Amino acid sequence: MTVDLSQIVKAYDVRGVVPDQWDEALAELFGAAFVRVTDADAIVVGHDMRPSSPGLSAAFARGAARLGADVTLIGLCSTDQLYFASGSFGLPGAMFTASHNPAQYNGIKMCRAGAAPVGQDTGLAEIRELAERWSETGAPEAAATPGTITERDTLADYAAYLKSLVDLTTIRPLKVVVDAGNGMGGHTVPTVFEGLPLDVVPMYFELDGTFPNHEANPLDPANIVDLQARVLAEDADLGLAFDGDADRCFVVDERGEPVPPSAITALVAARELAKHPGGTIIHNLITSWSVPEVVRENGGEPVRTRVGHSFIKEEMAKTGAIFGGEHSAHYYFKDFWNADTGMLAALHVLAALGGQDGTLSALVSAYDRYASSGEINSTVADQAASAAKVRAAYEVEGVTLDELDGLTVTARDWWFNLRASNTEPLLRLNVEARDEATMARIRDEVLALVRATS
Repeated sequence: MTVDLSQIVKAYDVRGVVPDQWDEALAELFGAAFVRVTDADAIVVGHDMRPSSPGLSAAFARGAARLGADVTLIGLCSTDQLYFASGSFGLPGAMFTASHNPAQYNGIKMCRAGAAPVGQDTGLAEIRELAERWSETGAPEAAATPGTITERDTLADYAAYLKSLVDLTTIRPLKVVVDAGNGMGGHTVPTVFEGLPLDVVPMYFELDGTFPNHEANPLDPANIVDLQARVLAEDADLGLAFDGDADRCFVVDERGEPVPPSAITALVAARELAKHPGGTIIHNLITSWSVPEVVRENGGEPVRTRVGHSFIKEEMAKTGAIFGGEHSAHYYFKDFWNADTGMLAALHVLAALGGQDGTLSALVSAYDRYASSGEINSTVADQAASAAKVRAAYEVEGVTLDELDGLTVTARDWWFNLRASNTEPLLRLNVEARDEATMARIRDEVLALVRATS
């Protein structure tokens, strides 16, 4: 019988339910396939706090060592801590996590040496093919000399490296509430924030892959309600929320209001351009108009790209960009091997806020200039037909249309993007306008068109 791994090998990673869709035996084959495809003689492996993660990562290490690769196990870590290890050691890496997915899921995010991404077009398809073949024929022949498996703690080095990239020596004392969502932020935040003039109020720092308090996905407003309330109750200067593998960071201001990731992108871009004048900044096409505006105002060159980390990282490498940001709170830094790290973005926010006397809401008001809808999903019977109906309605004078990623429609005072989900029968709508009333009008017009055919 042919083994089909298409359900768990996604565009950028491996992800599925354990043990129903994959298990340690398959993880061992993935480890061997990873070594074969990357031609690595040494790799680094880390894992999150999910109950299945230690066993899966150990099995992957065995598979890699069987083919002759020396494996460094860094144990519990955030995804960006694994990228740090890959970058600083110059080794391919594998991170066992399912990010914000429910507890029964697990997955593998893989990268080449220097944290370069592994996706369908950069090795993941070949890894899947080998794992499928070996699932039928048995594990590949072992190397004449198996690799070694050793353990190494990288947390202190990771924290020190991040703090070397942001000057926090002169910031004023700040009170910050941190919601780790029972994810890896509870592991990394204490070490990274150690020694800084911060009064940290921890929420859900206990590592628990069953996520007993709320999903570790701060992109869903329901999952930051506790943080918002605590910021107000503590009279804190700000709040930070990390997702399950702590590679994304969301920010709440002193009023308990979420700070849009586009505003954080613009703020960090301005700071990075102060260090690297004239640099290129990458932003995806559904970040706010404010991002390219701020980049140009600070002497930088904005470059617009499709949504998704593989496209961002590809453009980062191609253009030599110093920083990139997405609406989903992924932040990419040239100084961090072009990889994404929410923790470094958080340190920039702390440095910017602590370097002046005002509130965070006042600080970010310069970067949050427009009214936006956020992402609105609509279930539709026919994605193409619904999108075509919207396109036809907006093919009018004074409006431009482009299809870099879905359909983007731009007028003088507003724009919207309508994109199809790759995995569900959904259309995703983002609208932005110069004022709230215009945004609401365009949002409602487009949703009426989309949902009329659903």
